[in-house]
Amino acid sequence: MLVTGPSGAGRSTAINVLEDLGFESIDNLPLNLLPRLLDGPPLERPLALGLDVRNRDFEVNAVLDTIRRLAADPEIDSEVLYLDCTQEVLLRRFSETRRRHPMSPGDAPGVGIVREIELLAPIRHQATVLLDTSELSPHELRAALQEWYDPEPARRLAISVQSFSYKRGVPRGVDLVFDCRFLRNPYWEPALRARDGRDSGVAGYVAADPLCAPFFDKVADMVLLLLPAFQAEGKSHLTIGFGCTGGKHRSVMMTEKLGKALANQGWQASIRHRELERHARSVPPQAGVSL
Repeated sequence: MLVTGPSGAGRSTAINVLEDLGFESIDNLPLNLLPRLLDGPPLERPLALGLDVRNRDFEVNAVLDTIRRLAADPEIDSEVLYLDCTQEVLLRRFSETRRRHPMSPGDAPGVGIVREIELLAPIRHQATVLLDTSELSPHELRAALQEWYDPEPARRLAISVQSFSYKRGVPRGVDLVFDCRFLRNPYWEPALRARDGRDSGVAGYVAADPLCAPFFDKVADMVLLLLPAFQAEGKSHLTIGFGCTGGKHRSVMMTEKLGKALANQGWQASIRHRELERHARSVPPQAGVSL
């Protein structure tokens, strides 16, 4: 995919979005290097190339020739994504950012905007997809590109569900934190103390607390409500934490339960237990020491 358009129309944002969607993205690749890139080893991912007037060898006829050659190759499925924008909006964006226009570095941005739009007109006519970003915020542009180019939209938000001990503090970078310390604690049952929340006996003990089911249901409902909103906002990673006193029983059980529930709903969810991992690293398996 060739991604181009006038400066300020959102090309850089589009390149970043496509990269998040699994494309191999290269911005401002010199056109004379494109044949070498395509003649190399087979690409494992779709390729998005950002082209604009800042390219070292940018020339309209060369771009048009590249578009024709790619379209004529039966082994390449090519597309031209042209991000368009009105002159008025482009001028406002340059005024807000106070950046110089690449085609009029020593003059007013409006001069460069007119020059660039006129220069790119032949390429615009060759666009496979023409997207006017005049009325789009960066988040709305991201949402539009995700709708068109994301083959698995429900799987593009990477979710990590983690358990932890409040004694060692809340992990860095956690977006949503839920405190499980009000649930009945298996630590006080001698037969369960040495086990962890992945054990069916421990899980059953915690689940027997009358507050456990409604707590989990409300957390799951809220998370499933928020995930599409986070995704629409452009978030690519979300971390959810469950904490308890020791990070071994209640938080582990809830982490396992929510991680599986999210996976069953088609979300890409991974599970991590901070204290159990720390314990496994620091204690030899045969030692039998419990947290």
